[in-house]
Amino acid sequence: MPPIKITEDESRRLSSLANSSMDLFPRVAHFLAREMERATVTDENNLRGVIRMGSKVTYRDDETGASREIVLVYPHEANIELSRISVLTPVGAALIGLSPGQRIDFETPHKRTRGLTVLAVSE
Repeated sequence: MPPIKITEDESRRLSSLANSSMDLFPRVAHFLAREMERATVTDENNLRGVIRMGSKVTYRDDETGASREIVLVYPHEANIELSRISVLTPVGAALIGLSPGQRIDFETPHKRTRGLTVLAVSE
């Protein structure tokens, strides 16, 4: 797994979200919780170019080669038509804390392993 970085505040908030979502979305909640456990907690100054909540992200689906631009948001802000993807989705949980050039595998709702590569990150 690639190294990931996150602020203490986001780590705390996302860990809480994962724990409170275990009954409704067990697979992705466990994945998000594991990501928070392995993340390096750092301050704001060390997160330039790192995917955070609210970041605009361009990534490539490594299976299809298709690129997609999304904004990573909390579940209540998600809107697929506006490309606002919840961190409580497999793709959203996989993206948090990554930087351009990093690649990660994640499990789809159909229990298939997919990979994605981060191409760009902006605020």
